[in-house]
Amino acid sequence: MTKTTSFNKAAYGGEGWQPRTLSLAEEMGSVWGSGGICNEWSRLTAVLLHHPGPELTTSTDPNAALMLEPLDLTRAQAQHEAIAQAYRDAGVTVYYLNAERPSPNQMFMADLFFMTPEGAVLARPASSVRAGEERQAAHRLADLGIPIVRSVSGYGTFEGADAMWLDEQTVILGRGLRTNDEGAVQVTAVLNQMGVQVIQVDLPYGTMHLMGMLRLVDRDLALAWPHRLVHRGVEMLRERGYEVAFIPDAAEAEWGHALNVVTLAPRRVLMTAHAPVTQAFYESLGITCQTVEIDELVKAAGAIGCLTGVLMRE
Repeated sequence: MTKTTSFNKAAYGGEGWQPRTLSLAEEMGSVWGSGGICNEWSRLTAVLLHHPGPELTTSTDPNAALMLEPLDLTRAQAQHEAIAQAYRDAGVTVYYLNAERPSPNQMFMADLFFMTPEGAVLARPASSVRAGEERQAAHRLADLGIPIVRSVSGYGTFEGADAMWLDEQTVILGRGLRTNDEGAVQVTAVLNQMGVQVIQVDLPYGTMHLMGMLRLVDRDLALAWPHRLVHRGVEMLRERGYEVAFIPDAAEAEWGHALNVVTLAPRRVLMTAHAPVTQAFYESLGITCQTVEIDELVKAAGAIGCLTGVLMRE
């Protein structure tokens, strides 16, 4: 029997070979599921949440679970569902984690990944109390068809609430309690490979995340906590055309989580209902504020921004 050569077959690059010419970012929504962001202010279209359950009340010592006070589970669940409904009312698709054996902090989804135009950078939480939460997030991201472009590894730690997009080519990355030097190096490397500049800033001692001191609500408007957002961060924002508006009430920021907002669309935010002074300040800047009650949830040391894993913006 005579066999023909395989040299010119498609499998070896011959006739019929179809090269893959699109980038990973261009394949989002076709080969991969829909997802990805490159700014913090365009219209929010999809989020990932974890509905809290009995894990919130399993620890007899809130401090050991990284929480501030014991929580009333029924009230916390009702307030979390109100957040989810506010997203739905704003036209945002809400996905749930559906985690098996979640930890008490599993609901803080913003910490567990950071979205890029090519998919997610998977976090590695800094506390042993939260070890493994990223595995649950990875499973759900895979279910949604979202590629994981990097998992922080080795001795690196990184939490998604320490990074945000200043513009389509620039990310600001906070280094501190939750994101260490090695984690920052790894996240910087993968973003650099995408052609994105990373500006690293140190966070003040005694603070948790960059999210807690800076939020971007439009391409030219940033909200910041005075005496907490570092000088370099303010400089980088102003160089890129941002007005930096410093919130007026430190008590509302600390105890009411007034800065822990999620941008729904340019100059439209979802925020706590417990910060009237700060809300009036936001409205004076032309920001439309949608509010929800979160006084039970904040006992777990986080608020709306922390609870929300942003998957996609327009």
